[in-house]
Amino acid sequence: MNSTQWATLTEFVKYLGKTGKCKVEETPKGWFITYIDRDSEALFKEKLKNKRAKADIVDEEKQEREIMRQIERAEEKLGNVNVMDDRSMEFEEKKYLMRDETGGDEKRIKLSLAKNVAKEKGEGGSSGARFVFDEVEDVKVGNGKVEKGKKGNGGGGSVLDELIKEEEKAKERNNRKDYWLCEGIVVKVMSKDLADKGYYKQKGVVRKVIDKYVGEIEMIESKHKLRVDQEELETVIPQIGGVVRVVNGAYRGSNARLLSVNTEKFCAKVQIEKGVYDGRVIQAIEYEDICKVAQ
Repeated sequence: MNSTQWATLTEFVKYLGKTGKCKVEETPKGWFITYIDRDSEALFKEKLKNKRAKADIVDEEKQEREIMRQIERAEEKLGNVNVMDDRSMEFEEKKYLMRDETGGDEKRIKLSLAKNVAKEKGEGGSSGARFVFDEVEDVKVGNGKVEKGKKGNGGGGSVLDELIKEEEKAKERNNRKDYWLCEGIVVKVMSKDLADKGYYKQKGVVRKVIDKYVGEIEMIESKHKLRVDQEELETVIPQIGGVVRVVNGAYRGSNARLLSVNTEKFCAKVQIEKGVYDGRVIQAIEYEDICKVAQ
């Protein structure tokens, strides 16, 4: 240390820690130094800015597409209601004609209606007047029509489905971020700048998240610690039956069980475990939205 400004090696080590050039830890065995690779941080930040700008544009396009889909659904529902009104008027007209022909015989009216229902549903036999009218309403609902005066449960399911869809969309909008790193997940290092150091395509565990976009990664094999931007990291998909964490989207932060993968569409089927959504199955979630949980 004679040719430097530091009198002792300890002071030099402390200088490296204070200036952020290395991660310094004092232990009973002595000082331990972990080098922090900052050569590519400027490139990471530039890529991050570009990604944020693209994410803003994508969000605007998603909102426009969502508005168009809502308009189309509203027009489709309005058309279905109009068609159902026409069918209801036709049915009432046939009923009055049958009463005139039979001279008000109630039993014959019931039998005639039962035959019409059997033809529509492909079933034989007859039933009472009360059940006949219920079956006619069921037929109409089964064909995808919404009857105006229906009091049963046929219309309730569609309303519930719409509410669930709206809830899913709201959660997706609120939880979809441009950052996804979180502690305790296994990631793969994809930085080619670290290839000469043997870290390229190697797996590590995220031990700490810095400023949302940078992760402190502990490599699984060497136990070395690196600071890598999320742009240079990739999610890891475990084997079927393994535990994953949803790192982005509607169910962000939830743990789930991997049920299957679709290699053609790059998506997976998972089942949420614990929490408010315990047991809910997500049929198709993208690979980049889930990541293996470290054991």
